[in-house]
Amino acid sequence: SDLLLCAVLVSVYAADRLQVHLIPHSHDDVGWLKTVDQYYYGSRNEIQHAGVQYILDTAIQALQNDPSRKFIYVEMAFFTRWWNEQTDQKKEIVRQLVKNGQLEFINGGWCMNDEASTYYTDIIDQLTLGHAFLLQEFNVIPKIGWHIDPFGHSNAQASIFAQMGFDVFLISRIDYQDRENRRKNKEHQFIWKSSQSLGASADIFSHITFDGYGNPDHFCFDQQCNDDDPMMDDPDLSDFNVKQMTDLFASEIREHADTYKLNHILVTMGGDFNYENAEMNFKNMDKLLKYMKTGHYDMDVFYSTPSQYFEAINKLNATWNTKQDDFFPYADGPHAYWTGYFTSRPTLKGYVRELSSLMHSADNLFSTGVVMGADRQAVGICVDELRETLDPLHAAMGIAQHHDAVSGTEKQHVANDY
Repeated sequence: SDLLLCAVLVSVYAADRLQVHLIPHSHDDVGWLKTVDQYYYGSRNEIQHAGVQYILDTAIQALQNDPSRKFIYVEMAFFTRWWNEQTDQKKEIVRQLVKNGQLEFINGGWCMNDEASTYYTDIIDQLTLGHAFLLQEFNVIPKIGWHIDPFGHSNAQASIFAQMGFDVFLISRIDYQDRENRRKNKEHQFIWKSSQSLGASADIFSHITFDGYGNPDHFCFDQQCNDDDPMMDDPDLSDFNVKQMTDLFASEIREHADTYKLNHILVTMGGDFNYENAEMNFKNMDKLLKYMKTGHYDMDVFYSTPSQYFEAINKLNATWNTKQDDFFPYADGPHAYWTGYFTSRPTLKGYVRELSSLMHSADNLFSTGVVMGADRQAVGICVDELRETLDPLHAAMGIAQHHDAVSGTEKQHVANDY
């Protein structure tokens, strides 16, 4: 009986332990302070140090170095460009990383679209463009919306995701007062009933990150972070800091956990254009995970992905509050409302809308020609050529939906490039 009681106590203790899911990621704006090309190639670093091609190069290599590591990627406008430069051998390596769950595509659109100044058909088009690529090359279609940076969130976006078969909508930027209330009441997770007319078909489980999408305070191991220390684990060093770092990390995580309903905690490890030297990030995270196991902190810390996290949440069969309306307007402090971009750069907004109409007209003519063409054989021969003619327009329109593009929040030279 004593052994049985001990087993029960161990089981309860394990169930109560915090399960900390580290999500390594890089938020790669498809234009903002620099143009899309400048971001991809890493030029004009006097404006902002960022080179997406190097992020993907080193992240893929870091995943190869250790099968326990994981990484997620979002923006297909960048990934497809990188993919087209790779050898068949490298492509096969990446496919295997996707297959074994180390590399996960989240959101999967051409960009992470704005939610206030976009038109619903353009949102669907840019998601379709990215998903078609992922289906063709990897036989996967993302099921999780990852909108960590748009400036407020709409129930229309939630409805679109739900109708496209998404299971989860993860968001970040909500009003500062709303965030404080949700922290106090542990309401960072809820069912978004996004459409009264569509009913349950537009319901989607939604998750709000604890505070933005960066690393926990003091734990940015990226080369861009000059203020945070690395894991220095040689006991002969005068700056040996393992106990200090693990104690601090455990404290940070408990602060997160106090605002969530369940014992599974999602922790973003990344930021804007992080992982350009991915081994630097992963080497320090590896050490953090190693020493957290020996610190008796009542928590398990491990590499994870959003799919793995939300699958664990789903198995717990919790009940959730609901929400119907928007997260607009967004304010990140008193008298600091992010509403000017609703009308910023009206010329660019007009161009996007006009090009959207032109693109849909061209798509309709293309489809009609394929379906109704009198000479089916002749039409079949030129279908690929016609489709390739439209591809640059689809790609340009996909980029234009980015939350720093049509929104008007980009720099002037970037707006000119759009």
